[in-house]
Amino acid sequence: MATVAGGGASAGPTAGGIPELVSLSIVLLLLATAVALIAQRLRLPYVTGLVLAGLPFTEVFSRRIGLDPSLVLNLFLPILIFEAAINTDISRLRSTFKPIALLAGPGSLVASGVIALLVHLVLGLPWIPALLVGVILANTDTVSMIAVFKEIRVPARLTTIVEGETLFNDAAALVSFNLLLLIHASGSITVAQGLREMVVVAVGGVLVGGVLGYLCLPVFLRLHDPLSSLLLTVPLALGTFQFGQFLGVSGAVAVVIAGLVFGNQGLPRSDTATDRLTVLNFWEYAGFIVNTFLFLLIGLEINPLTLWTSLPAIALVVLAYQLARVLTVYGLLALLRRFDRPIPLRWQHVLVLGNIKGSLSMAMAVAIPLSLAGRSGIIELVFGAVLFSLVIQALALPWLIGRLNIAQVSPVGAEIGRLQIQLIASKAAQEELDRLLKSGVLPKTAYEELWASYQARVAASERVLREAYSEGRSGPDQPGARPLEAIRRRLLLAEKGALMEALRKRIVPDDLLQPFVRDLDEKLLALDDD
Repeated sequence: MATVAGGGASAGPTAGGIPELVSLSIVLLLLATAVALIAQRLRLPYVTGLVLAGLPFTEVFSRRIGLDPSLVLNLFLPILIFEAAINTDISRLRSTFKPIALLAGPGSLVASGVIALLVHLVLGLPWIPALLVGVILANTDTVSMIAVFKEIRVPARLTTIVEGETLFNDAAALVSFNLLLLIHASGSITVAQGLREMVVVAVGGVLVGGVLGYLCLPVFLRLHDPLSSLLLTVPLALGTFQFGQFLGVSGAVAVVIAGLVFGNQGLPRSDTATDRLTVLNFWEYAGFIVNTFLFLLIGLEINPLTLWTSLPAIALVVLAYQLARVLTVYGLLALLRRFDRPIPLRWQHVLVLGNIKGSLSMAMAVAIPLSLAGRSGIIELVFGAVLFSLVIQALALPWLIGRLNIAQVSPVGAEIGRLQIQLIASKAAQEELDRLLKSGVLPKTAYEELWASYQARVAASERVLREAYSEGRSGPDQPGARPLEAIRRRLLLAEKGALMEALRKRIVPDDLLQPFVRDLDEKLLALDDD
């Protein structure tokens, strides 16, 4: 969580250090609980409440605890990345890969360059410090954004773009940050050497994460105890990061890939729903606890009185990263319509305002070596930008989403959603009953009685949904049109995936396949965004 200031931080825990750390942890947890109650009452974003709650206690706690960058980068970051990765559906990620790749790849580099250029020209920072500020503030921490999405319904594709950008943006930021520190340490590096270093680090991270993720799958599938399965995931997340760092590749990229492999190849094949729920619930709680401590510590770390003296420079940095986000989102996503489904303009507004900074930005700022000239100034600029982002932008985001009316849900559409949820849950329960019967846990009579009760729910839900889908086929304005379009999209993507796999295996010739693929792309573009 934090480091106790004073003796014991470097030489190991002292007799008084551990009890003090435990006491401080209890105080912070109680403070977080109070924040949760107040945030619910005032309808504030939870993370914004945590930061604001920490500000008054800056002088009280700042000398006893601190935001340790090593702890954030080696413990907290792998937990957050792994938790996000195992909950990410690769099929949805694949369908939105192009906008995610644009924003997390070229978008991140362009934003870093724009911020660095403005900071260099206006504030007069040397290029290395300016580039560090650019890389740190081009990173987007979307914990607040996802928290808003849980309260205000938004289209699934927009949520996937946000989650995917965050997942890969963190990794891209750390790769660029470490490259800049290498340049600072070595004194100089050519463009070719820099690009080669970035490619090696990123590709190496992909290979390490993929290998470790797949190596854990057979072990996980042989563990039939949920707690033992859970134990395996902890060293997978933390060990993958450390092993990647040890090999000189990106540990963040490695954790992303390992989490995607485990979440999409391991969890769906586990024997029981209990195993899957135990793992997912643990990592959800771990991510929540980490974010709670991180954002409280951010509030404790920031001293508003100190930042006040640097207010003009902080205002410039805020304008710089907002301008960079405007250029990358509107500029790059305008090009997207040439080769993929366009992103609606209202969604782009949300992506711009949702450019929220957080814990990783602060951890990278504090991790800058003491030997770098102007380090304290960089930290002040980053802390000020983070404070503005978490308070002003995070509070404005729900208002913007509400004003844009992104997801209008009719009463009929809401009822269809409830029926779909009931149908999915009932089918899953029936599948679990089949497994229990085959394993001998459940007697035949009990199985038949329970199965029949679920079947009654399934039949009722299917009847109403069938009528809604029939209406949806009769016109785009009918109540069942939007859910039916979501299903059509999944079917078209399945067709396209099968054709591309056939091409990869040289089953069909490319010249005959391309007309079919173009037709599928046109049908996909004609569908409304989900």
